[in-house]
Formats: sequence, C-alpha cells, structure tokens
Amino acid sequence: MSKQLEHLAPAVQKDIKELETKIERFQLGQMDEEKFKLYRLTRGVYGQRQLGVHMFRTKIPYGKLTADQLIRLADTSEKYTNGNLHLTTRQNIQYHYVKLNDSPLIWKELGELGVTAREACGNTVRNMTASAKAGVDPNEPFDVSPYVHAAYEYFLRNPICQEMGRKIKPAFSSSEQDSAFTYIHDFGFIPKVKTVDGEEVRGFKVLVGGGLGAQSFMAPVAFEFLEEDQVIPFMEAAIRVFDRYGEREKRHKARMKFLIKNLGLETFLQLVEEERKAIKSKTFKIDRELVKQPTPPEAKEWADVAPSDAAKFELWKATNTFEQKQKGFYGVQIKVLKGDIDAERARQFAAVVKEFAADDIRLTINQGILIKYVRPESFVHLFEKLNALGLAEPGFDSTGDVTSCPGTDTCNLGVTNSMGLAVELEKLIQEEYPHLLSDDAVKIKISGCMNSCGQHMVANIGFHGSSIKKKPLVIPAMQVVIGGGVNPDGEGFIAEKVIKIPTKRIPQTVRILLDDYEENREEGEYYNNYFRRQGKMYFYGILKHLAEVTTLEGTDQFDWGEDHKYEQAIGVGECAGVIMDVVGGILQDAQEKLSLAQETVAEGMFADSIYHSYAALIIGAKGLLLSEDFKCNTHAGIIKDFQEHFVDSGKIKLEGTFSDLVLNLKTQEPSEELAKDYIVKSADFIKQVSVIREAQLSENGQDKSVVGSYYKA
Repeated sequence: MSKQLEHLAPAVQKDIKELETKIERFQLGQMDEEKFKLYRLTRGVYGQRQLGVHMFRTKIPYGKLTADQLIRLADTSEKYTNGNLHLTTRQNIQYHYVKLNDSPLIWKELGELGVTAREACGNTVRNMTASAKAGVDPNEPFDVSPYVHAAYEYFLRNPICQEMGRKIKPAFSSSEQDSAFTYIHDFGFIPKVKTVDGEEVRGFKVLVGGGLGAQSFMAPVAFEFLEEDQVIPFMEAAIRVFDRYGEREKRHKARMKFLIKNLGLETFLQLVEEERKAIKSKTFKIDRELVKQPTPPEAKEWADVAPSDAAKFELWKATNTFEQKQKGFYGVQIKVLKGDIDAERARQFAAVVKEFAADDIRLTINQGILIKYVRPESFVHLFEKLNALGLAEPGFDSTGDVTSCPGTDTCNLGVTNSMGLAVELEKLIQEEYPHLLSDDAVKIKISGCMNSCGQHMVANIGFHGSSIKKKPLVIPAMQVVIGGGVNPDGEGFIAEKVIKIPTKRIPQTVRILLDDYEENREEGEYYNNYFRRQGKMYFYGILKHLAEVTTLEGTDQFDWGEDHKYEQAIGVGECAGVIMDVVGGILQDAQEKLSLAQETVAEGMFADSIYHSYAALIIGAKGLLLSEDFKCNTHAGIIKDFQEHFVDSGKIKLEGTFSDLVLNLKTQEPSEELAKDYIVKSADFIKQVSVIREAQLSENGQDKSVVGSYYKA
C-alpha cells in the first residue's frame, strides 16, 4: 500500500504502515494475540461480540466534520462494513462488522480527508469532546473550539499518553450551563473571562477526576480560573502524574478518579506542580483562530411554500432550531434514532448541509447532529429535505430523544439490548406523551451494561443492563437509576440506583415515573429536585410491584428485539483483557522505547525523547521484577521495589538510586544534553538488565510467562 500513502502526512503514513505490519506479524504468528490486541485498540480497532469482525472507531475531536468528510465516512462504511454509521456519546463515529485486514484500508481512505483512528480506543487520551454549540452558543464567553483542537493535536501521538494504566477523557463546555457534562470527566473545562487592568483575560474553571461506570464520581474543582495558556501544560503535567502513580493491575481502580480519591486533591495538585519543570511547554498560547468560523451560505430567494405537515414543522422549528449568537442565523439540531444513520442517508444529508448551512457539522453527545448558519427563510425547504430523509423528527434533546449505546447488538460487555428498548421508549413518548417532545426537563439514557457508554448515570431517568434470576431462568433486566444530569443553572448530578426491573416492563416504569412527576411536582420543580424531595425509597415503593418476576410469562421473559428466551452471554471487555506477557517480550519493549528515544532526539523533540527513555527504564525494571514474581501495579511502585530488590542488593550497579536515575527528568528543563544523557544511561541500564536476564535463563532454561492484565505497569 506504500505508493497509495505517499500523498498523506508522514505521521499518518507511519500509523497506517505500522498497523498493516502488525496485522501481518500477528497473522503469521510472530506477535502474541494479547499484545496485538493491546496495540490495535490504540488504533481504533476493537473486538466485537460477533466473532471474526471488529468495531472500528474514528477519532473526531469535538465532533467537527465537513460535509465531504461525512461523505467519505459514508463511502468507506458502505465499502468495508455493513453500511451504517453509528454516532456515539463521545462525538465519534463507529463502524461495525469490519474485517481486520480492511482496517488499514479504511484508515487510508479516511486519512485522505483528515480523519484518524489513532488513540480512539485503548489506554490513551480519548476523543476530546465539547459542547456542540461551541462557536454559536448565545451563552458562551468565547468559542472553546480552538482550545479543544489545540489540546487534541498536542496529545495525539504524544509519548506520555500511549500506554497509561487507563484512558483519559477530557471535555470542554461552551458555558457554565455545562452541556458537555464536564463534571464526569477526567478533565473538565468551563470557559470564563475576567478583567485585569482593563483588559479581558480568558481562562477556564477546571475540574479533574470525574467519571461514571460502576462507581461514579463528581469531579472536584482544581481551579476556579486557570489562564488559557496553562490549560495544556496542566493537562500534560497531570497526565504524567497519572501515568506514574495510577493503578494498572486492578482495572476497576485504574482511572484518575481513584488516584485523586486516594491521594487527595491537594496532594495530587502538588505532584502536578512538581512535574512542571519536566514538561516541554511551560505555557502554551492557543491560536484563537485555529478553528475559524465557517462561511455562511449565500442569501437567496426561496419560494414561498407551505410545509407538507404544518404541525410537525412548527414543533420541529420550536424544538430543533435556535438562534445563534450570530444574529439572523440559526443552528438546526438533528435527532438520529439510536445514533444510526446509513451511508446513503448520510451522503444525502451532506448534500443538504452544502445547500442550506455552513460547512461545519457537529456531532452531539446525545448521538445527534448540529448544523450551523442556517437562514430562517430556508426553514420550510430544509425541513422538507430532512423529513424526506427521516431526519426531521421533533424533540431534539427532549424526553423523547433517548440516548442508548449499542448494547448486545455488537458489544462484548452488553448484558441487555439497549437500542431496542430506546426505540420502544421513543415510540412511547411520541404516542402517549407528545407534549414532552418540547420539554427537556427529563432526559432518558440507556446503557447495555454498568459501564455507562449510554451515560445513564447523568440521566434524570436512566437504565443499565442487568439480569434477575427466576429459577431455572435468567431474566433480562434494567437497573433503574434516577436523578442525574445537569439542571438549568449548570449544576451537575449523579443518578442514584433505585431498583432492578425486568426489561420488558421498562416502558411501564417510564409511564409511572412520568405520571407521578406530572401529578405531584411543585410548580416549576426540576425533576432531580423532585426526586430528592420525595426520596429514593418513595420511588422504590411506586416501582416495587414491577420487579416481581413470578408474574412474568411468555415473551415478557425475552429481551427487546429477541424471539427466544434470554441467554446471558457477557464477554470480556478488551480494555481489560488478560495477557500472558513473556518477560523477554517486556525487555524487547524496553529496547523499542530506547530506539524511539534515539529517533526523537535526532528530530529535536527532546522532551519526547526523555519520556521514551523514562519508559525504557520503567519497562526494563518491570521485566526483572516480574521475573522474580514481584507485583508491578504502578510506576512509582516499580521504582521503589526495584531499588530494594535489585539496586540495594547489588545486582544492578548505579551511581545513585534508581529513583535518582529515573526521575532526573523532574529536576531539569528538557534539553538536548539531558535527552542524550538519558539515552546513554538508559542504554547502560538495559544492558545490565539483559545480562541478569540471560543469567536467569541459563539457570532456568526457559523464558517465563507472567499472568497479568493490560493495566500492569
């Protein structure tokens, strides 16, 4: 494929060639399956529930696409997959049913138009999400898009975040209303402006250590105001701390939220401050023009016609459009059922964008689409075009706009069918509660398991896949959670677990909850305030009868979309796959890091080179510790244990302590001299490690397999 890649950027060419090579090595049996799995995840290739095919995830920062990029995504989907684009809650697009050998071809075709899959999955800095309205939000202090894009570019392929203990998810809100859910992210940024000596100064309120999943955490505030040029330096220093001190062996404790809980916010921030000398950018000035406002469509005369469905048009206009901060122009929000749009509709929608809007499509965190700079005089014509595509359903981000992850349709971890249930609930709202299509006080979100890809813990009414035993059967069920989300003032809430109910009774559950709220709330009372006023046990009481399984009969015991009895089949999530890691392979990894250090120092990337040398030292030490059955669950632990068991014992000769050697990067500014010194010392260290390992092999006769996980340090 080399000649086909020549027109791509060198970094993109390297990514694709490397993926192609690794696939070939794996298929020839030259690369361990689990090691290959770890690699391909960071290239967006994720195992699917169905054997022999994969999910391929793109990385689309803050959901921004051009019409031509959407067309290319549609074309490749049709060419290499089942022809469906799935919009995610992280503003990405996923393909399903991808053959492994087709993944480099997909990447090549997407790369031609600037779309990547690098670090879309795996233990990396994941997609940077942001309020879809950024740039046009009437309430925003300034457009956060350039800041998100700058952060995306800075951390893409950055050596500090390629092999962390767990993923990092950042989010930027456009205003204090926090439409980006910053409070549930590893890094959350809310824009602020203050006046200093008569001049406007931009900055951000910064939150760190939030997260959903089995244990949900509200992110504490790290800074009430952090100047704009400190955003990227703070993130880099914090990621270094996470990489060094974060848990790696116990996956369920490996997120930043647990590190901050264990250390305390004050200690965490102190460690971040200590890292600042080592980072390559003490300040990072953001080019405010990095993401320019798009060119609006030219004004033209539109024929005066009546809509084909006047009532639907008026509701659509009221619920799916808003006036931008740029007066006279409107944003139009597109509701996408289940987040699925087939290739042909996507191409036709792209043509509609070119005709009616600016060339700046934003995917939204509720699996929809926003288009910008639409002229109001074109509304009827736009509505008709969208309606013909099934993309003019009213009620964007309302009670009737249900978010759901793929669940058991394609996900290994899925317990129940969340998408089938989402369809039923949207139908329920449209038919029985049509007035709620213009009400956004209650949001409904569904995940197929507890991992919250459907963001159920930030829903006013949420559900996650589970099961209930009814001997001898297992019945598909949903855990009901209530009271999450963001109120009109921007205050965030995490939902509380209330009760587990068979999944076929969830529509009735929703009826009861909505009827109860409408009958008993006080005037203007927000749903979460009502939930907390009544108390969790009140809601348990009104739903308890639905949890009774002895009255379930026939298809009530099936999952949505299934015509047979439920069979629980939960796979292993690939972020947590078990690995048989041969010590010799670990030491080869250390050599690879050393080679990368040499490459990057030659390119003048001194801070990157230093971090590669740091990784070589850590990995080399890890190899020897594992060879003697010592646990390696954090980098900090490796440094301490290696000193005790290999340096203090005299097995390894160093001028000072192992900590002095490894952490010298914290004491000096990154420079060519320091980078070259690190390479020399790392090379000497790896040589000593290799000698010890050879002696172990000559004594034991064979290499050693170490049972561990991807989160081993």
